[in-house]
Amino acid sequence: MKKILLSLLALGIFVTPALAHAGNSKHNLVGVQGYDLVAYHTEGKAMRGNGYNVSDYKGVTYQFASKENKEIFDKNPKKYLPAYGGYCAFGASVGKKFNGDPNVWKLVDGKLYLNLNKEIQNTWKKDIPGNIAKADKNWEKIKNKKASEL
Repeated sequence: MKKILLSLLALGIFVTPALAHAGNSKHNLVGVQGYDLVAYHTEGKAMRGNGYNVSDYKGVTYQFASKENKEIFDKNPKKYLPAYGGYCAFGASVGKKFNGDPNVWKLVDGKLYLNLNKEIQNTWKKDIPGNIAKADKNWEKIKNKKASEL
């Protein structure tokens, strides 16, 4: 019984701070499925954020792998936000909203672009500048529409 109580106490010590941070968030929407937006630029890879390092920006909660990455984001959020609200860049180029996979990404001129999957990304990569131009134009028409309406 003593071991069980000690285990529960230890669990409470480690879980409670994370829950406290998560509970302080004003929003339930977690951006980019909890991946650290700064890490794409600084580490060159997709990294999961955590509940200890969160920032709220325009109704979305973003998680970061470190306090430093959170602070970098807080200084200039627009620099790190993914294109098209995190929807698939190829999807936007054809006037659709497909969920972007945080593990299928590319930085182009300092901007983060996500794609639905590797196959779609390969199609998108065949003409990145052309697809970005189409997506930028389409995004103005579709950004405020639900994906199911497209």
